[in-house]
Amino acid sequence: MNERVHVPLPNRAYDVEIGPGLLTQAGAFVAPLLSRPRVAVITDENVAALHLEALRSGLSAQGITMESLLLPAGEATKCWSQLQHSVEWLLDQQVERGDVVVAFGGGVIGDLVGFAAAVLRRGVRFVQIPTSLLAQVDSSVGGKTGINTHHGKNLVGAFHQPALVLADTAVLGTLEPRDFLAGYGEVVKYGLLGDAAFFDWLETMGPALADGDGPARVEAVRRSVQMKADIVVRDETEQGERALLNLGHTFGHALEAATGYSDRLLHGEGVAIGCALAFELSARMGLCAQEAPSRVRAHLRAMGMKVDLSDIEGDLPDADSLLALMGQDKKVVEGQLRFILARDIGDAFVTGDVAKADVLAVLNDALAQRR
Repeated sequence: MNERVHVPLPNRAYDVEIGPGLLTQAGAFVAPLLSRPRVAVITDENVAALHLEALRSGLSAQGITMESLLLPAGEATKCWSQLQHSVEWLLDQQVERGDVVVAFGGGVIGDLVGFAAAVLRRGVRFVQIPTSLLAQVDSSVGGKTGINTHHGKNLVGAFHQPALVLADTAVLGTLEPRDFLAGYGEVVKYGLLGDAAFFDWLETMGPALADGDGPARVEAVRRSVQMKADIVVRDETEQGERALLNLGHTFGHALEAATGYSDRLLHGEGVAIGCALAFELSARMGLCAQEAPSRVRAHLRAMGMKVDLSDIEGDLPDADSLLALMGQDKKVVEGQLRFILARDIGDAFVTGDVAKADVLAVLNDALAQRR
């Protein structure tokens, strides 16, 4: 049974369709958006090998033709050169303002292609067809697009809402276990930041999710997307409440930068470790009971996920260097770093009132466990 989450933004409302088999129905969903029966699809080489022909078939069932560009897989693709490559290719395809660009892949492709669509002819519509759990529950919804630079992650981009999101949960069956669990880091985040009952559910259903339970996967994606949609509608451009969605990201982005945005640490793994560190910092500051970070770590461990800095292979910089990397975060306001901390599981909040000494103490202790 498919589910639908409506994102009711004024003049830019769209639906997120969730369920198995949506690739075969893609033409029926996309056709109403088109002024002419053609789309330009940008994907990565891994997704193309697995799913591009299924998408082509689903579109052609409605008489829609597609041209496709295949980019290298991996975080390094979210860069200036691939943005230019994508925009130039779209211009070569003579994509007009009335046309639709399709981002077909994980979070990297969604972010990059969404940004390309935002700047192409000052903005063309795009459809997100996310193929990873992380993209289905998080990056495909809400309109954040962008690329990385040597200064940090997602520091160049635009808010550009999709016209439609098709989250085919059957596609998740082709993910490597590590990639699925990395996406699960974002799922857990939603329970931790604002829905304790969802976290309770995940503690029970998490193993079934990982083992491929189809209805459980649909429900996990639906609940995650609904929570994000509700927050985005209230705070589209992250002036306040939307920052809650960055729980775990301040630490996580610094760790991603420290590991060179490489396979040493996937984004969702950084988020999971970051959530554990955020709860540890909250407990040390007396904001929540010590049982909360212990419970977070226990669940992540039970799922076989990365939890601590000791789970990251290779060298890491010292605590001061990690703190400096946090300073490049988009959540810095007037030079002050904002953290998402928690009073309990399901009760997160945004604050700039965090002493550097407290952050350094948490990082130093976490680094000490690596030795």
